[in-house]
Amino acid sequence: MNIVVSPYNPDWLDQFQSLHDVIWSEVSDVAISIEHVGSTSVPGLAAKPIIDMTIVVKNDEALEEVVNRLSRIGVQHRGDLGIVGREAFTRLSGFPEHNLYACMEGAQALRNHLGIRDYLREYPESAIKYGELKYALAKKYPQDIDAYVAGKSEFLLTILTKLGFSESDLEEIENVNQISNSGFSKKPPGI
Repeated sequence: MNIVVSPYNPDWLDQFQSLHDVIWSEVSDVAISIEHVGSTSVPGLAAKPIIDMTIVVKNDEALEEVVNRLSRIGVQHRGDLGIVGREAFTRLSGFPEHNLYACMEGAQALRNHLGIRDYLREYPESAIKYGELKYALAKKYPQDIDAYVAGKSEFLLTILTKLGFSESDLEEIENVNQISNSGFSKKPPGI
């Protein structure tokens, strides 16, 4: 797998909205929201051109219903992939490349994604630095996703520290990134 980081593309917002509209029509009465997360959700930020989105639910019953409803439109539940509190799904056929997740309101994985997204939106100079880091890592590790992810971890943990994440939360996030790097998880909880 070749790691490609692209300049920000405003079409990513439209791609998210198209996915959102289809999925929301299936889950709107059991979900709280669908959040555009990840680097494609931050205006001006370079990113791998993959839309990350998370369906937010209130409880286990709502999550179970989301799993059932998504299966009716060909989206299969993949489990948590090693990240507690975040459930992963297969892609919706016929749409741009994307990652689809579901989290309960208040889950650490969701707070992580939203916190980093909102911070980078509020501080564009940090988004620029993060984009530069991503370009450098993609150039240095063009086919090593684990090294690419590991190279981003310190930057992201610094943001989470600024956002007031507890030491135990930070340790857990760092451990998940290390587990991800050893092959047990397909995607870490960072952005």
